[in-house]
Amino acid sequence: QVQLVESGGAMVQPGGSLTISCRASGFTFSNFHMGWYRQVPGSERELVALISETADTTQYVDSVKGRFTISRDNAKDTLYLQMNALKPEDTAVYYCNTNRRLHLVLPWGQGTQVTVSA
Repeated sequence: QVQLVESGGAMVQPGGSLTISCRASGFTFSNFHMGWYRQVPGSERELVALISETADTTQYVDSVKGRFTISRDNAKDTLYLQMNALKPEDTAVYYCNTNRRLHLVLPWGQGTQVTVSA
């Protein structure tokens, strides 16, 4: 069964750092261009970062450039997002999935809550 399980979310202070993870199973993870998405209640899901199958290319939304780093470990079927210099506007539920412009959408996981507050 296809599963995407996000973990590592927490409440952090502005300016703090946090790394979240996505463990994939039930499909060949290394064959998929992956991404991190986030969603605030009442708003549409926003693409945050993308990474190619072999991690040779990455892309970021302007609001997180220079602060977030997406990476992957294909041997562990795991996707990571390192977040530095966090801002209150980063508060959201973070999800992982495929690049929907290239692949079929997989079932969404539960997401992991990141809250940035003083």
